[in-house]
Amino acid sequence: MEPPGAGRHGLAVRLAAGLSPRGPARGARPARPFHRARARTGTVTRYTAATRFDHAAPSRTAVLLLQLGTPDEPTPGALRRYLREFLSDPRVVEIPRVAWLPILHGIILRTRPSKSARKYASIWSDEGSPLMVHTRRQATLLRGALGARGHDLEVAFAMRYGNPSIAAVLRELRERNVTRLLALPLYPQYAGSTTATAFDALARELAGWRNLPELRVVRDFHDHDGYLDALVAGVRRAWERDGRGERLVMSFHGVPRRTLALGDPYHCECLATGRLLAERLGLRAGDWVVTFQSRFGRAEWLQPYTEPTLRELARSGVRSVDVICPGFVADCLETLEEIAVEGRQAFVESGGQAFRYIECLNESPPFIGALASLAEQHLSGWATRRLDDAATAARAQALAERGRRAKALGADR
Repeated sequence: MEPPGAGRHGLAVRLAAGLSPRGPARGARPARPFHRARARTGTVTRYTAATRFDHAAPSRTAVLLLQLGTPDEPTPGALRRYLREFLSDPRVVEIPRVAWLPILHGIILRTRPSKSARKYASIWSDEGSPLMVHTRRQATLLRGALGARGHDLEVAFAMRYGNPSIAAVLRELRERNVTRLLALPLYPQYAGSTTATAFDALARELAGWRNLPELRVVRDFHDHDGYLDALVAGVRRAWERDGRGERLVMSFHGVPRRTLALGDPYHCECLATGRLLAERLGLRAGDWVVTFQSRFGRAEWLQPYTEPTLRELARSGVRSVDVICPGFVADCLETLEEIAVEGRQAFVESGGQAFRYIECLNESPPFIGALASLAEQHLSGWATRRLDDAATAARAQALAERGRRAKALGADR
């Protein structure tokens, strides 16, 4: 007579439960089922699925805009939470954790939040931080633009750090039966510390899903015609309104210089955007310059730095400058405070007279149109077109029949 758990049936039961086919060794603790176990690496082996799946519901397509993030409110506590998440990302600070974390928790998170909170408070509105406000509006306007072009799909946005988080928004889209997802990071120039870490967060959340969506990602759009045309329109609009400065300074967010030697294409794509923008504006070589801002720490970052360049221009006799930040598609702390306030102060203190900050693309119609064209390009081949009445009725009938069959086979919905 076979012992309990032996034989083909017993073997199948043990394997289905995640137990050893030979059973536990004498005196050993019973093994936990795989679906309840937590591996030593920290990976949870339980996979999640939609809680309200309905066989009769149509599958949906979504465009997910990804932005860097913002604190929940302009307070030291909120800034501490935000900076902890942001500066703990190894894609952002590529320093060994054993060396970096004591600095982060022992110094930076004790001193920086209060200072940053005051800066955020100076640009905060009743609707929230500028980055949140503009990103929310961009998503709404993009949904309308794609709808006007005949598409029937979802458009959402998420933040890499802070709220709404990528994980939370992905789960919301799953509950809406989204089975095709286009991720569109709002970073025109690719960088490991921005685009790649957004993809990391996507992959980390999807790694815990049982039923994965079709997934496409937009890597960059630094040389996309629509994006460049939107930048040109913004510069010309500012020139028509305020006059044209002697120099156009194109300030991009900086990154450590070592990332260039390690293969990050960010520097090259910033220079390409600057060159293409200058060409479309008809500028000569001495009329414009690409610079890099927001240096953090003591290491060398991409140069030339923005603030020293502004001071040098003023001291050399340049009386007026226009400053644009092509790498930021929405105004935020780095543009409204660091450039429009601190940059202006540096230029004027050094002898300059007229400093004009050109606002980011924000909700400008040319930029929303560019996003719509970019999304359409990457949505190609997916069924996103709005159906006519006859096709809608036929689909509803087919879905209802699928739902009836599923219930006949034992499904709840």
